Amino acid sequence: MKLVYVFDAYCGWSHGFSGTLREVVSRHPTLPVEVVSGGLFTGRRQVAISNFSYIMEANAEISRLTGARFGAGYQRLVAEGSFVMDSEAAARGVAALRQTAPDRTAELAMASQHAFYVDGRSLSDPATYRQVAETAGLDADAVVAAFQGAEAQEAAEADFRRTAELSVTGFPTLLAVDGSRTVPLARGHATADEVDRRLAPLGIIPTF
Repeated sequence: MKLVYVFDAYCGWSHGFSGTLREVVSRHPTLPVEVVSGGLFTGRRQVAISNFSYIMEANAEISRLTGARFGAGYQRLVAEGSFVMDSEAAARGVAALRQTAPDRTAELAMASQHAFYVDGRSLSDPATYRQVAETAGLDADAVVAAFQGAEAQEAAEADFRRTAELSVTGFPTLLAVDGSRTVPLARGHATADEVDRRLAPLGIIPTF
């Protein structure tokens, strides 16, 4: 059995779920975690952030429910309004980090979200992944090269197909997958305790 975490690095609710995901991973260190990028802002949705008038209200609700922080760097991007969220580039970044440190993908996906939602860094900028890699003690040159390479592009496209195959239409979604059996654990928001209650019938008990 493994956990499958379907998220989008530019999704505020996914950012808000980071605390829960971190706690779930901590409680279940032997459960593998597959991280899949969902592709929220692609095609016609790749427009200036000012087009999404609901963002500030949604962020306030996310903070209220989850305690997630939206930093000054990010707030400046929203206020200026011209920034374009490109989920394809973000998925390439997650793929590059996953390729470099496959056993740390969940941690690094959350670090990418921190780079955007706290520091206001673009997830289309190779320098962002250099910074994430350096902070995580990874080979930053290797991560940047992977981000700019064809393999990351192919991996991003594969992630979008995987999202469709799992019938995931909202982010974040956390699933337990055991062979052909898929059990939803969280959609949008859940606490670690709620996730554990949904894992318990599957025989998965936290280690804490």
